[in-house]
Amino acid sequence: MRFIGAMLAGAAALAFSGAALAQGPIVVKFSHVVADATPKGQGALKFKEVAEKLLPGKVQVQVFPNSQLFGDAKEMEAVLLGDVQFIAPSLSKFDRYTKKIQVFDLPFLFDDIAAVDRFQQSAAGKALLDSMKNRGLQGLAYWHNGMKELSTNRDKLTRPEDVKGLKFRIQASDVLEAQFRALGANPQKMAFAEVYQALQTGVVDGQENTWSNIYSQKFHEVQKTIAVTNHGVIDYMVVTNAKWWDGLPADIRKGLQQAMDEATAFSNKLANELNERDRKRIEEAGKAKIQPLSKEDVAAWRKAMEPVWKKFEGDIGKDLIEAALKSNQ
Repeated sequence: MRFIGAMLAGAAALAFSGAALAQGPIVVKFSHVVADATPKGQGALKFKEVAEKLLPGKVQVQVFPNSQLFGDAKEMEAVLLGDVQFIAPSLSKFDRYTKKIQVFDLPFLFDDIAAVDRFQQSAAGKALLDSMKNRGLQGLAYWHNGMKELSTNRDKLTRPEDVKGLKFRIQASDVLEAQFRALGANPQKMAFAEVYQALQTGVVDGQENTWSNIYSQKFHEVQKTIAVTNHGVIDYMVVTNAKWWDGLPADIRKGLQQAMDEATAFSNKLANELNERDRKRIEEAGKAKIQPLSKEDVAAWRKAMEPVWKKFEGDIGKDLIEAALKSNQ
């Protein structure tokens, strides 16, 4: 009887392993809203390339750019439902899951993109990736778009008083709204696709964006001055469904994390190069004046922004703000 039982158990194990093999590789869908040619698009393709090389036959990564599967409004819900496995939304989209993420929207907190890198790789920055697990989201990496610069249709843009009374387009964000109100300016929430025309017709006087966004959207053609403020960061967080991620076999999870780390280094390097290149292109076009700021200018902006930091300190956490400031050293 024991022999027959062992034979049956062995047969069951073989049948199970055969079924597992028949199921084939784990399909990983990576959905995003931009073109393949962007740093985010290239990062997603690099992730696919490395993951399939590290885990041959075990995973198949499918990349869906340009909102082919889900747009901005639906992608978070899709990952929570398990309809896709990876998305990479802007950091400002996560404030309904954790208010701590608003640290990245605080104005004049980081000196430059290298400081942002140091913070994101610190213990405090990495802890933010895990801060939404109780809401079903696991962060895996930060991907750069770049530092934000301020532009207006005025000749002078060096001190906070230069923007008083002007209308600025912003992304939907409580911090960004407070930032412009503290300066005596009027923030206007507006879709990215509408910004060029709004600047051209004077519906808004200015905007804030990365060099690559300013160049690709031709904002420099309808603005007089772009100040090198580096006053904020537009970055993304690659997230997955926390339950799905924790349920993966250890070797698969390790391989996917390694692929993500390689894709992150690749994408971030590309984003930095693109911003440098597009800043030069804007300079060469000669349509908008690029206005550097002195240390005294930056200090004046920082002082004007202190009430904004204070307003959101309770939600974000004083310790997190201090950890971010330390990354400037």
